[in-house]
Amino acid sequence: MHPADLKKMIREVPDFPKPGINFYDISTLLLDGTAFRSAVDQMVERFKGRPIDALAGIEARGFVLAASMAYEMKLGLIMVRKFGKLPWKTESEPYELEYGQAQLEIHRDAVTRGQRILVVDDLLATGGTSAATGRLIERLGGCLEGYAFLVELGFLGGRGRLGDDPVFSLLHYE
Repeated sequence: MHPADLKKMIREVPDFPKPGINFYDISTLLLDGTAFRSAVDQMVERFKGRPIDALAGIEARGFVLAASMAYEMKLGLIMVRKFGKLPWKTESEPYELEYGQAQLEIHRDAVTRGQRILVVDDLLATGGTSAATGRLIERLGGCLEGYAFLVELGFLGGRGRLGDDPVFSLLHYE
């Protein structure tokens, strides 16, 4: 499916999770098997042949995309979770959302030194969550190969918070 057709399948929910925030709900796209497969296939195609050892998916919707991509690419999956959700020794990193503050965690043994990792999430907004994930990966000795998103909200400037690392977004809202 063409990206413009995929974009039409995303539901916009005004004033969620608080007034003034427009939430881009990908669940409507995920409900359609053809659209979901097309989105994943296009994201996988973008990284075919790249030297990537594992994908890091960010909780929660990023898990859906990262797991699907990792399966297709025959790569491992690193789960980046909200604070207090991982059962083993963790490394944590605070970050700011467009509507508050939070903290991410990763298992300390999830990343090996020199491992080349692509960060995957459903949406790039202000970039806080993704930038925090990148810092965690690098702190644990991983090599950040870039970021992949289904949707980018360009008007929020999140790409600018991700430094010089490559950023790919399938769908754009300006």
